[in-house]
Amino acid sequence: QVQLVESGGGLVEPGGSLRLSCVATGRFFSVKGMGWYRQASGKERELVANIIRGGIKNYTDSVKGRFTVSRDYLRNAVLLQMNSLKPEDTAVYYCNAEVLSDRTSSWIDYWGQGTQVTVSS
Repeated sequence: QVQLVESGGGLVEPGGSLRLSCVATGRFFSVKGMGWYRQASGKERELVANIIRGGIKNYTDSVKGRFTVSRDYLRNAVLLQMNSLKPEDTAVYYCNAEVLSDRTSSWIDYWGQGTQVTVSS
């Protein structure tokens, strides 16, 4: 069983910072791309930032210059440093990873359970 274990959400004032962490645990061969999505109330889930094969990083326009995504390849983890947070960043943040299954030898998309980020004064 593969699980993505997230941590780091919470309540922060506008202009503040939070750091999200996600670790892939369980049995698998390897992890390819990892990243973060978010879903605000009443809106569709959207990509926030990810790191794909080759170490290429992608960011949605609204977080460029404020958020930084990074990987810890030894721990199969992805981190999201969020600075200069705004109320519109409020959402449930979900970790996503492409994992090579040790049972089927195929790439499978996994999702974390979600962590709430609330930016409010």
